[in-house]
Amino acid sequence: MNLPTKSTIRQLRFWRIVIGLGIASVFIFAAMYAMQPLLPIFTEQFDVSVATASLAMSINTVGLIIGLVILGFYSDRLGRSIFVKTSILLTALLFIPMFLSHSFTMILVLRFIQGFAMAGILAAALAYINEEVHERVVSVATALYISFNGTGGMFGRFVTGYLAERWSWELSLQLLMVLGVAVFIMLLFVLPKSNNFQPSTETIRKDMEGFGYHLKNPTLLIVFGLGIVLQLCFTGMWTFLPFHLTAIPFQLTLDEISYIYFAYAFGIMGAPLAGSIAAKYGMKKVRLMGIVLLAVGCLLTIPMKLPFIVIGYCVICLGFFSAHSLTAASVSKEATHHKGSASSLYLVSYYVGMAAGSTLISPLWQVAGWTGLALFSAGVPVVYVLMIRLRQKKISMVH
Repeated sequence: MNLPTKSTIRQLRFWRIVIGLGIASVFIFAAMYAMQPLLPIFTEQFDVSVATASLAMSINTVGLIIGLVILGFYSDRLGRSIFVKTSILLTALLFIPMFLSHSFTMILVLRFIQGFAMAGILAAALAYINEEVHERVVSVATALYISFNGTGGMFGRFVTGYLAERWSWELSLQLLMVLGVAVFIMLLFVLPKSNNFQPSTETIRKDMEGFGYHLKNPTLLIVFGLGIVLQLCFTGMWTFLPFHLTAIPFQLTLDEISYIYFAYAFGIMGAPLAGSIAAKYGMKKVRLMGIVLLAVGCLLTIPMKLPFIVIGYCVICLGFFSAHSLTAASVSKEATHHKGSASSLYLVSYYVGMAAGSTLISPLWQVAGWTGLALFSAGVPVVYVLMIRLRQKKISMVH
């Protein structure tokens, strides 16, 4: 059977795919990170600890991880666009009981379900692009999609932080709900139907064997581990920033803090820039430079001076997104078989790092404060890379 021709950059269908998936991802990532600036409010309003409040982020990520695995299997069998549209609608509607709730436990339950719903687009979007976009321009479509991801994270943090301080946190979630419904309606008209989707005939057991195959690959395990480490440190630095800046000596309001989230712009520009530089100088060298920049940015935030913190976060975003985009790109390069499941495993490891950065390092924040958190976030990625290099050097000496 001859499949329809894939879309090229000169065709309207290409842009309908990229813009449709891009705007959908802006909403999903805005919804994902919306709670981060609100954590200090939750500790006061619901009388919970910092660690408990941070569960609003990490429990959402746990639901997302489970959803990625389960919905990824079904997306391969039932299609792509249905999961994208359903994901947007459910994520939006789940904000309604959330802003009406007077129980933080109920908010956590809803955030878990919302995380599972969010996975629909993340499990289907890249596969949709690869199936519908011509091979020559699929990297362009993917880079644009990832840039939309970063824009969503920046937008979600800024809007909720700003509105929560000026009006209420409930209003910020109401706005996101309305935005989500609007995006869903837009997708009904903009996102084209899949022309090249072919349902998988493999059993789910066969897919699970693909996961097992990658988990036995030492090179891929190193890449997955780096995904965890990068996201752990990046998320940790953002999760506890509102607590740091609302305290003495800064005593900033949440709407003032929300402007720092524009540092994400450096990451949005940094990812495609890193890709072009890596094409000339090599992926590993440029990825290492991204990790060094991430570490330097963390260290710049240690002085109790606001300009240093702002500059530090710009450098953190530039370094993180450069290193993350090249780490994600190396997955397809290293995986010789079952490339789809290898990409899924990288996403899972990436979000494991996010969950850990949201909650598991809260004891470090409580014991060692901002300086301890910044030193940890600067040191862990560098130590990880050095340990891998030493291990690889020993193996090469043996052989």
